[in-house]
Amino acid sequence: MLFNLLGHPLGEPTAALNLFRYVTFRAGAACLTSLALSLLFGPMVIRWLKAMQGTGQPIRPDGPARHLIEKKGTPTMGGVLILATLTISTLLWVDLRNGYVWAVLALTLGYGALGFWDDYLKLVKKNHRGVSPRGKLIVQVVLGLAASFWISYLTRGPLGTGVTIPVFKDVLIPLGIFFPIFGMIVMMGFSNAVNLTDGLDGLAIVPTIIAAGVFALIAYLVGNRLFADYLQLNGVPGASELCVFLSALVGAGIGFLWFNAPPAAVFMGDIGALSLGGALGAVAVVVKHEIVLGIVGGLFVVELASSLIQVFWYKRTGRRVFLMAPLHHHFEKKGWQEPTIVIRFWIISMILALAGLATLKIR
Repeated sequence: MLFNLLGHPLGEPTAALNLFRYVTFRAGAACLTSLALSLLFGPMVIRWLKAMQGTGQPIRPDGPARHLIEKKGTPTMGGVLILATLTISTLLWVDLRNGYVWAVLALTLGYGALGFWDDYLKLVKKNHRGVSPRGKLIVQVVLGLAASFWISYLTRGPLGTGVTIPVFKDVLIPLGIFFPIFGMIVMMGFSNAVNLTDGLDGLAIVPTIIAAGVFALIAYLVGNRLFADYLQLNGVPGASELCVFLSALVGAGIGFLWFNAPPAAVFMGDIGALSLGGALGAVAVVVKHEIVLGIVGGLFVVELASSLIQVFWYKRTGRRVFLMAPLHHHFEKKGWQEPTIVIRFWIISMILALAGLATLKIR
């Protein structure tokens, strides 16, 4: 909004107004804005959630026993704080004429609405299952397909329906009419992966912040023709505006972490986890780095895979591969303390982020 109001003033812009033309300046401002809003309104939101929810999020009866004691009464739906500050900051600092931003933001808010309904049902019925798996899947598929078609239309050309491969600069796999299905799978997969990872205090939000930071850099590079040509990346004109969106996400995530750090004063809930995972997937589809997201967000992939493996093997043999799925609960069952699991998973996320960034230079 500010870019559209102040970035193109009548006559020659002053030095101060000229700053609004730079994506890097607006990205930094968006990050600080969402962080400040989160810290300012966080306590108020938490008090409101406590008053509305009473006993807080229902705890899984089959989960680690200590959760029934330590986490009982903690309010959930803290993702509403993330989405609110993210949306306000993005709209304040982004170029509102950019279609990619609207596509990603619409997918994020759509998945957030699904998460809100899921959390609402859990709180009303005091049941940790919420929306039926089939209903959740249908909504995610519809929203993912719509966002993929939108993004493909905006990109156009062979790149709009193609998949790039890290390291190989000239490889573009044409998917044609099947690309929206691929994009939907990326968005839906990461949405559910982040949701499964959100099981311990601070476990999901920090890897999300790390991934968002990495993809803010990638979005800036592929959206800048000079940098894209130098690094031999597939350029996506206009994608650099997503740097503002992702920077706002980083600020909102850090602000939420202030209240979600162990012991958490609030949980993210599905409203936060589903929307943030979907946002990362949508951005990866825009910047044509879907496979790199699988590397940078490898922790989320492993958490999702552990749950799928557990369900498949148990149905097939009646035995479990892990003591409990997703993977972080397996380590809890093995006796690891929660801070140990969380911090080690953070370290793994940082290493994977560096590995993902390395693909930008290796050609």
